[in-house]
Amino acid sequence: MHTKDMLAAALRDAGLADMAERAATGFYHDYLSPLDTPEMQLVEDLAHMATIHQRKAGEIMAVRRRVINGDFDATKEESDEWAASPEGQAAFRRLMEGS
Repeated sequence: MHTKDMLAAALRDAGLADMAERAATGFYHDYLSPLDTPEMQLVEDLAHMATIHQRKAGEIMAVRRRVINGDFDATKEESDEWAASPEGQAAFRRLMEGS
């Protein structure tokens, strides 16, 4: 199972359907996200949601701890897949060119 899907499932289980939908698209993923620091944004979003949904705060903060502990970090296979993709190849070219 892809880590973005594992995260989406954990968010769904915590009652955060909207965040789960974003996670399922890769919004919080190391290589798929449009964000520069997706995991930092996820940690911030989870803290915010815990203050809004106080009855579920324990479950939400448990997911947040899992994020901080790296439970949803991209795998080596996901990294290799990105590196072989057109986006990954373009990033490597930019690095090699120094821009």
